[in-house]
Amino acid sequence: MKKSVSIIGGGPAALLCAAFLDTEKFEVTIYEKQKSLARKFLVAGKGGFNLSHSEAIAQMIERYTPKPFLKEALLAFDNTDLRNWLASIGIPTFIGSSKRVYPEKGIKPIEVLNAIIDVLKKKGVKFQFEQTWTGWENTSIVFNSQQKVNSEISIFALGGKSWKKTGSDGTWDVKFQEHGISVLPFQVSNCAFGVQWDSSFIQKHQGRPLKNIAISGLGNIQKGEVVLTQFGLEGNAIYALSPQIREQLNATEKAEVFIDLKPTLSIETLNTKFENSSFKKTSEILKNDLNMSGVQVALVKQYVSKEDFMNPSLLMEQIKSLKIELVSASPIDEAISTVGGLDLNAVDSNFQLKNRKGTYGIGEMLDWDAPTGGYLLQACFSMGVSVARHLNKQ
Repeated sequence: MKKSVSIIGGGPAALLCAAFLDTEKFEVTIYEKQKSLARKFLVAGKGGFNLSHSEAIAQMIERYTPKPFLKEALLAFDNTDLRNWLASIGIPTFIGSSKRVYPEKGIKPIEVLNAIIDVLKKKGVKFQFEQTWTGWENTSIVFNSQQKVNSEISIFALGGKSWKKTGSDGTWDVKFQEHGISVLPFQVSNCAFGVQWDSSFIQKHQGRPLKNIAISGLGNIQKGEVVLTQFGLEGNAIYALSPQIREQLNATEKAEVFIDLKPTLSIETLNTKFENSSFKKTSEILKNDLNMSGVQVALVKQYVSKEDFMNPSLLMEQIKSLKIELVSASPIDEAISTVGGLDLNAVDSNFQLKNRKGTYGIGEMLDWDAPTGGYLLQACFSMGVSVARHLNKQ
């Protein structure tokens, strides 16, 4: 007789778990609080649908915080495995110039989702919608419809606390804590960070990008770009430093990052270019010989003293390491992802709750972190597959 498996939540981790479960052994049902599956998955796809990243898996593992937590899951179902599986269900992918993995051009996010759902339907996976999990009653899982389900195996994939409109509101945490399961406070990740700009400066330059830069914080460096906004800085180069910035904000309510405006040039090269310039004005040298954009020059002028600006050697040092103070993070609902949630110490190496056997937690509801660029999705996919394979062996 088949064992019953209830998957609570209908995001990427849940879907891949269901796709890899052996339905000859298990009767699988997905319970989703929304009227449809994977709302956050679809919303994320509107901004550039990177499903994973193509870098070597050993390097990819280094992008996650904490590093050891996801290592085995990522090694067992890596970015190449994901691409091969997607191709097998009719979703070919390609590697973009950023080394991110995308569906072939012309394939929309909803088509990717529908292809996965088709796999589940063919396997006999059942779906129940508008079912909000409200807690446990003895061994039963209970939903807002007053439905009580006695399931031999329960897999929770309830998401974090960002993008509330997609269903990720983090309200599940209270019920977990009531049953003695350790849950950590949710915090923002991959979000904008606030800067106390000079009002006249930001009015003139808001919305402008700083391209081909590198930002460092607490010894970590990230290349990419950011955009100047009324609130502060946003973009992939600042998102990837979320763990380091959070650490500083939590400790002192401010954080310092350092922007290298010319990461491909050494300070010696910059000095040589400056000295050999035929232009007389410093601003002209920066724009014409150092190929700095207008907003880069304006940012330097905003943060560098007049004395340093007129001293070429000190100016080059500032261009390579311009200090910006961050004073806040964006509201949690505006963050791309969150950390906090289910304490990693509360689950074993198979993502099973230590104090509730037969119950698993996967996806963003766990306390781990990763930058944007396909890393978040890859980890969710890998966790789902990991739990499925673990159960299939039983």
